[in-house]
Amino acid sequence: VQLQASGGGSVQAGGSLRLSCAVSGGTFSTYDKVWFRQAPGKERDFVAAIRGGVPTTHYADSVKGRFTISRDNAKNTVYLQMDSLSPEDTAVYYCAARARAVLSSLRDPAMYAYWGQGTQVTVSS
Repeated sequence: VQLQASGGGSVQAGGSLRLSCAVSGGTFSTYDKVWFRQAPGKERDFVAAIRGGVPTTHYADSVKGRFTISRDNAKNTVYLQMDSLSPEDTAVYYCAARARAVLSSLRDPAMYAYWGQGTQVTVSS
């Protein structure tokens, strides 16, 4: 399984970006898919997840109401729409995937077997 993230860039505070993560190999619709982010000198933090199968969504409190995760099974792609961006959202964003695992934490990066390469998001004030 390979993941290819794209869509990062530089934006001013209050702006929007949409990240994409194309997944090849495996059975896309059945995977749990997630976005993490990592700022310099900090740990990799959970941002948002969408379950395989029935696509329930989950968000970190810091992005709830501003970010939206979605998937397109026909394109094998998961998206992260980011609105009302602030400088605190500046980080490298990573997409990850795993076989659906209802008993494993969605928010622990150690629970994910497949990772994209990361895409930089920079928000200026």
